[in-house]
Amino acid sequence: MLSTVANEAWYAVWLRSNYEHAVNQQLTAKGFQPFLPEVRTWSRRAGARHAISAPMFPGYLFVRAALDKQRYIDLLKVQGVVRVLEDGWTRLTPVPDAEIDAIQQIASAGVDVFPCAQLRGGERVRVLEGPLAGIEGVFVHDRPSKGRLVVSVDMLGRSIAVEMHSAAVEPCGGPQPTRQ
Repeated sequence: MLSTVANEAWYAVWLRSNYEHAVNQQLTAKGFQPFLPEVRTWSRRAGARHAISAPMFPGYLFVRAALDKQRYIDLLKVQGVVRVLEDGWTRLTPVPDAEIDAIQQIASAGVDVFPCAQLRGGERVRVLEGPLAGIEGVFVHDRPSKGRLVVSVDMLGRSIAVEMHSAAVEPCGGPQPTRQ
């Protein structure tokens, strides 16, 4: 877990296509705390399949910072940064710590991760055991004893899913409300 300063928060940063690693390096060099979650995927080059790391959310990364005006301008000056996602054109909107914590835990667990459409309904659950214990998300039943735990980043409008056994989760409330 990264150190925290009083006004620090996580922000989602939209990037130019295929600039994730370059922006990650530049932000680190400028003293920012970037987080570029990656997944293992297969690539075919020269007729052979190779396992490679790819961004979990292509075109985005996260930055933990206390963004005053000067720091915000420094962030926008990084080559490849398009903008910081916000709620309205003048209000920076942090990504909730719980969403980042869940993504960090999934990224470090070494489990297969799949892109997933962001869900608007389903049963909200908490993982009871294993490397993902404590993560909350929406559980979608694929088969009677198995399903997928879906974790969403609302700010990006994107989700990821990991396969789970239904015995490894417990409900943590009623159905998730449908958004309009």
